[in-house]
Amino acid sequence: MTAAMEIVHTARVDSPIGTLRLASTAEGLAYVELPHADGRGLSGWLQRVAPGAQCVEGYAPNRQAVRELQEYLDGKRTQFGLALDLRGTPFQLEVWSALREIPYGETRSYADIAREVGRPNAVRAVGTANGSNPLAIVVPCHRVIASDGRLAGYGGGVALKARLLAMEQSRPAQGLLL
Repeated sequence: MTAAMEIVHTARVDSPIGTLRLASTAEGLAYVELPHADGRGLSGWLQRVAPGAQCVEGYAPNRQAVRELQEYLDGKRTQFGLALDLRGTPFQLEVWSALREIPYGETRSYADIAREVGRPNAVRAVGTANGSNPLAIVVPCHRVIASDGRLAGYGGGVALKARLLAMEQSRPAQGLLL
C-alpha cells in the first residue's frame, strides 16, 4: 500500500503590510510567508518539512486564515482560532507554544522564553527556534525582543516587526475578536 501524496494548498493574499503567501494542509495553516521575507520562502519550507508534497493554488482552503489575518492587520482581532499544522523539532514546538502564550500588545525577551520552556541557558537556541517559526504573525514571534528592549531580527524585517508591535500597543484588546 502506498502512502497518499500530501497536498499543500497555497494562496497569495494582498494585505495592509504587503503580499502574504499562505500554505495549508489537511491539518491546518502550515506556513505564512511575509513580504520581504529573508530568502527562506515557501519553497524552502516545503523542501525541509514536506518534501514531495503537491502544491495546489487554492484560496478556499485558506479562507479562514485569510479572514483572520485581515482582521488582525485591521486591528479587529487579538488571537487566532485557526487549526495549525506546526512542524518542527520538539524544542521548536515548545518555543512556538510559548510564543502563542504572549498576550496581544505585550512583549517577552528571548531569555524570558528560554526560562518559560525550562531551558534558561538556551537563549540562542530560542532565538534560532523563533527565527524558524513558519507561522509568522499567527505564532507571534514579532513579540519577542532582546533583553535590553531592542528589536532583534524578524523574517519580514525589523521595520515590519516594529509596525506590528506599534499596531498592537496602540489598540487595546477590549472589544476585539478573541
